[in-house]
Amino acid sequence: MQITRSSIDTVKGPADWFTGDVYIDAVAAAPDPSRVTANLVHFMPGARTHWHRHPLGQTVFVTEGVGLCQRRGGPIEVIRPGDRVLFEADEEHWHGAAPNRLMVHLAINESDADHDVVHWMTPVTDEEYAAAPAAD
Repeated sequence: MQITRSSIDTVKGPADWFTGDVYIDAVAAAPDPSRVTANLVHFMPGARTHWHRHPLGQTVFVTEGVGLCQRRGGPIEVIRPGDRVLFEADEEHWHGAAPNRLMVHLAINESDADHDVVHWMTPVTDEEYAAAPAAD
């Protein structure tokens, strides 16, 4: 058994990955040979990721608030605490908070053989985001 005491600071999500205020707490980075990481990501109201994809997919587990997610070409879906979202390998998508609610999720990722976890793309436009259904 190994206990790691929390000594890692919360970091602000970079503007080349996110629109709005996003804060990230690193939860787990398993030692080799494992390639799994987990981050607790806090999205303030209206904040969201840019379009992106993961070579081996991504699982998101919502812990607080109300969020939105969309795969490229699909409808925007409302997500709530307890919901689990599986984004398939290389599926272009985004996720974030509803316009008037914060959202926190646990993001679980696995790196590929080249240690790639995510490929970031363009921001989700305000027009794309505004197409979301009401999330009251």
